[in-house]
Amino acid sequence: MSPGTFFLLAAVAKIAVVWAIMLAALLPNLVWMERRGAGLIQDRPGPNRVGPFGLFQAVADVLKMFLKEDVTPLYADKLLHTVAPAILLVPALTTFAVIPFGSSIPVLGREVKLVIADVNIGLLYVLALTSVGVYGLVLAGWASNNKYSLLGGVRSGAQVISYELSMGLAAIATFVTAGSLKPSAVVDWQVQNVWNCIPQAVGFLVFVVAAFAETNRVPFDLPEAEAELVAGYHTEYSAFKFGMFFMSEYANMIAASAMIVTLYLGGWSLPFVPFTGVWGGIFSIAVFWAKTLAIICVFIWVRWTLPRFRYDQLMSLGWKVLLPLSVANLLAVAWIVAMKGPA
Repeated sequence: MSPGTFFLLAAVAKIAVVWAIMLAALLPNLVWMERRGAGLIQDRPGPNRVGPFGLFQAVADVLKMFLKEDVTPLYADKLLHTVAPAILLVPALTTFAVIPFGSSIPVLGREVKLVIADVNIGLLYVLALTSVGVYGLVLAGWASNNKYSLLGGVRSGAQVISYELSMGLAAIATFVTAGSLKPSAVVDWQVQNVWNCIPQAVGFLVFVVAAFAETNRVPFDLPEAEAELVAGYHTEYSAFKFGMFFMSEYANMIAASAMIVTLYLGGWSLPFVPFTGVWGGIFSIAVFWAKTLAIICVFIWVRWTLPRFRYDQLMSLGWKVLLPLSVANLLAVAWIVAMKGPA
């Protein structure tokens, strides 16, 4: 088999593994986890009617969204109203292209890295995709021809821009220590040294808070704020289009959790545990997704624990607290790396 054919087949297999875990395992069950977790936190049963322990509730919800009537407002921009959910969903699903979800597996005498595209501009790729996603929210709000939707879209634009700066600066600090823009290089540095959440605790905190804001999760769900904006940018959406917004929220949450694990929690690694051979590679995949699932549980826990910020508090936190902290963290890390000199 030629190297080109082998590389193509390996890439297809890795895409299939990631999408199978995301679309078949995580996304459908996250709805059940969220609602069941909310029930436990609020001392109520949660979904428990459809299937054992309510496990088939997600299937019932998906069928309901497919069978409901898809209503488009009379004076809406029909093209943009239809395209907006896809603009939000596609970047969330393609972010995983540069995230290493395991160590490596030997196949036919070749060592296959468990990352779909190990490119030199991995950080820029992630930041570019997260920037594109906000267009879906803004266009959904504007195209709906609804004042509540428009306000939600405008809020989302301001919110994402504000917190994206802090998130990007916090992430850059991890790449400065690794000496590369590859997420896989950041994981390799943590394998050889220590998880970034320890020496860069400030950057870790900034990144996690910014991730909540980037994914529009409580306490930063101002773009949809039911008490003020009815449902914000997706007020005028129903059926499968609304389901795409629903999927994109969870897909963004999975991607953000995976980035937190990759940059700060050692990625697929465990301290003092070597991952070699086929079984080592498979075990590293399980470790990565277990860590990601743990961070997702934190997202769910926070949603049903903290109240929503006021919008002025949201902007003040982003510009007056997180941005200065992220700049100070980056300068401190850069100074330490410069003092150490080349490895």
